[in-house]
Order: sequence, then C-alpha cells, then structure tokens
Amino acid sequence: MSAGAREPGPSAASATAFSKSEMMIVAAARELAGQRVCFVGVGLPNIAVNLAQRTVAPGLELVYEAGVFGARPARLPLSIGDPTIVTGATAVVSMYELFSFYLQGGLVDVGFLGAAQIDRRGNINTTVIGPYDHPTTRLPGSGGACEIAINARQVFVIMRQSARSFVEKIDFRTSPGNLGGAEQAERIRREGGWLGRGPSVVVTDLGIWHFGDDGEMRLDWLHPGATLKDVRSTIGWEPRIAADLATTPAPTATELRLIREELDPGGVYTK
Repeated sequence: MSAGAREPGPSAASATAFSKSEMMIVAAARELAGQRVCFVGVGLPNIAVNLAQRTVAPGLELVYEAGVFGARPARLPLSIGDPTIVTGATAVVSMYELFSFYLQGGLVDVGFLGAAQIDRRGNINTTVIGPYDHPTTRLPGSGGACEIAINARQVFVIMRQSARSFVEKIDFRTSPGNLGGAEQAERIRREGGWLGRGPSVVVTDLGIWHFGDDGEMRLDWLHPGATLKDVRSTIGWEPRIAADLATTPAPTATELRLIREELDPGGVYTK
C-alpha cells in the first residue's frame, strides 16, 4: 500500500459494513496515491482509478485507450469508448498518437490492468484458457494491455483471487511480467527497448501483493476478514508471506459512499 495511504481515515467502516469487492476497489485506489499519469484498463481498474481521482489522487491524469489523455469523467465510464471519458480531457487524439507519443514516449507512470490469469512473477493472460489452438474459453485478448505492460513505468493489477486465476503456469502470456525473474526480465526489457520496469502491485479481494527483488509476488497486506488459509486455498503455488504482514485498513465511509452512490450505484462492480 502506498506511503501516506496505510492509515485508516477517521470514519473507517466496520469489518461487516463492506463487501470483499469494495475492499479490493478501495485498496487498489489507495495504491495510486502520489501517482501522476495512469493508463486505465477496462473493468475493475476503471472504478479503482476513478475512486482514486476522487480521494487520494485528485490530480491523477487518466489515459484511456480510445485516445483520451487527462480524462476527468463526469461519471464512471461504461467502457474505454464511452463519450464521458472526454469530459475535461487534456487531449483527444488518435489511438496511434496515444500509443506512439504518450505511452511509448514514456509519459505514463502507471498502467492499471485486469487479468484472467496471473503467475507468481506477474505474467498476465487475457487471451485463452486452455490450449491456444483449442481453448476451453476464448478471452478478449490483449487490446493495448501488452503495450501498456511493456511501456508504462510500472504496472498495477486488480483481480479477484481464485485457484483458477492465480496459477503456477498461465495458459498464454498476453502481457509480460517479471518473466523468468527480475534479473532476466530487466535484461529482456533493456534489450527490447521497453520503458517499464514491470509489475509493482497486485490487489485482490483477499489482500495486497508486491514483488520482491527476485521478481516474485509477496503478500504484504491481508484484508479484514480474510485468512492465510483463504490465500493458500486460492493460489497455485506456495505463497510468499511478508514477515510483517499487516491488515489492510477498512474502507472509510467516504470511500464507500463514493462507490455506492456516485461510481457504481447499480452494484455492477461490487456484487
């Protein structure tokens, strides 16, 4: 959890007053404290960054794949093509210009992504479940996720944790994480001319994971109500647990009000 965002607010909600999804969204939003430019993926990243813009990161510039830089949506966008993302935008350009001049130009601090599968080193699959030629499930694919993962200075991931999503080996590597380890990943990124340093944080409905020097995920924060038994039963490898594992501060009344009344009154993201 980002510095300055670890302490609960003066009106922290009780452990029974919020859902696991609300806790995940709040925790993800808090991670953006101090960040300046964020490239937003669809789904859960969308509500997390919009909450951050209303709380811990009021100056956050949102970048959407459709070609919008510096968006300040009047309401939560339904997709990256929702016209509301143009509200208050600094610039509206073509997708080519956005990816070439902004993302590949090194102007994006954080790429915020979702995932269907992730492994211990932060490699992401959003392409297929099962063999590529004969998948059991065909997913939306990369979109701009691979380019974001390569070129954003760091990558944040938000996703619900399950044994099907946190796997020892992903079925397809859509977006690179720390590949075979931090040292190998750094060499590949340097030789490939990639700008980013890879994944920094993964926020789930159970806790907050950061990455060690060897590029492997480490559980640093456990959400209220979650247990290490829950964590171990929803992951495909023996998880690395921080020696000073802490409990995530509960959502504040303000954070919950923003989610329930302003950002997601229909409960699309939180059910």
